[in-house]
Amino acid sequence: MTVTAGGTSSAPHSVLADTVLERLTVAYEGAADPVRAAGMRAYMKDVAPFLGIPTPERRALSRTVLAGTPRPGEDDLTAVALRCWALPQREYQYFAVDYLRRHTARCSSAFLPVTRRLIVTRPWWDTVDLLAAHVVGGLVTADPRLTAVMDDWIADDDLWLARTALLHQLRYKDRTDTDRLFAYCLRQSGHPDFFIRKAIGWSLREYPKTDPDAVRAFLAREGDRFAPLSVREALKNIGAG
Repeated sequence: MTVTAGGTSSAPHSVLADTVLERLTVAYEGAADPVRAAGMRAYMKDVAPFLGIPTPERRALSRTVLAGTPRPGEDDLTAVALRCWALPQREYQYFAVDYLRRHTARCSSAFLPVTRRLIVTRPWWDTVDLLAAHVVGGLVTADPRLTAVMDDWIADDDLWLARTALLHQLRYKDRTDTDRLFAYCLRQSGHPDFFIRKAIGWSLREYPKTDPDAVRAFLAREGDRFAPLSVREALKNIGAG
């Protein structure tokens, strides 16, 4: 399997992926609901077509699909993810995200370019945010050298890569690199897009569960540099005082 810096990729051969995709497409297509699919597509701003499977039912089907299958290796995870991303309906990407979240610890730092490919292909918050917090965050934790890639992503013109960099520490709690968190927020403080402004606020809103004083002091110093949306979000867990 090869994934270039620009994201061009081909899935490796995987017998497990063959089995999973065969079961998956049969199970999901059998549960399709065209009426519900239309509403889901509209809610997600037409980012992709949907099969129309509600999340609880989809995850129950996924458990059936994976029953009896072995634990995947990194090539298996790559193959499943890329093949799910090649299918048009969004539920297949949701399956891949859930599968990766479950098995991120089985991936090396070499998996980050695969994740990048997923982030920039048909990107929207529904897949990007989970990949950021649960997959990218896990990879960076396992190999801190990948923080250099996050430093690149926060400055990238692709807003979804920048959003990923902002959100990758969401689950770190007391392991959060506070200096990097605040520097990333400042780096994108003037960004005009809603999704970046929201991500700034979300990342700052989460950290007060660990250290509210640090965020309060940061906003006291730098709050004027941020959009009101970012500040409102950041203050939700600590208040203005």
